[in-house]
Amino acid sequence: MLSRTAAALVPFFGRLTVTLDAGAELAPGSIVAANHTSLSDPAIVLAALRRLGVEPVVMAAAGLWRVPLLGRALTRGGHVPVRRADPRAAGCLDDAAAALARGRTVLIYGEGGIPDGGDATELPPRPFRTGLARLATATGAPVVPLGQSGARRVTSGGVVGQLAGLATAPLRRPDLRVHIGPPLRLTGDPGTATAQAHGAVTAAWSTAAHSHGVPAGRSASRVPVGAAG
Repeated sequence: MLSRTAAALVPFFGRLTVTLDAGAELAPGSIVAANHTSLSDPAIVLAALRRLGVEPVVMAAAGLWRVPLLGRALTRGGHVPVRRADPRAAGCLDDAAAALARGRTVLIYGEGGIPDGGDATELPPRPFRTGLARLATATGAPVVPLGQSGARRVTSGGVVGQLAGLATAPLRRPDLRVHIGPPLRLTGDPGTATAQAHGAVTAAWSTAAHSHGVPAGRSASRVPVGAAG
């Protein structure tokens, strides 16, 4: 339901374009690792993945399960609550591994949160936590790097700025870009594997951000999937 809702709503708030590197694929049992810059980018990422025929299990902050209606939808969809600073925290990786074993795609945000405040300026991925690497190396699942750019043009800053951005986005219709890179297998210790994942997601973000005119480095070859506008 979350994926369907996101796919229906996102086109009202911006123009979504999804591109892929040559060799990119989203095989069953893959981990999608995305950068996290805004409260709006989960919806954008879900809409992009649904356009590609993928409705993932999302690893998300456990506090979202306390939100009326949303919490019930998350439970029904089999999504995985992440409880930080909690003795049960490690259990979320077991739940994600079980979803991967069932052939589901799992969406994880390696940064573990969004930047504090700030304006709509595009931001590169911040350092990753090790949970992504530990999940990938324990299960052997391929990691598909996903970079998104433009979400901060929908919501960013403090509460007032985020509400204003959300209210005006249907009029402004900012460009929302999602780029997917080729899958990789993480190797080595958690630190090494985490660095591999961070580098791949940064490269995917660089391609998405470059299309917005951000000097984000080398741009990969892209295959357009289509745009909603």
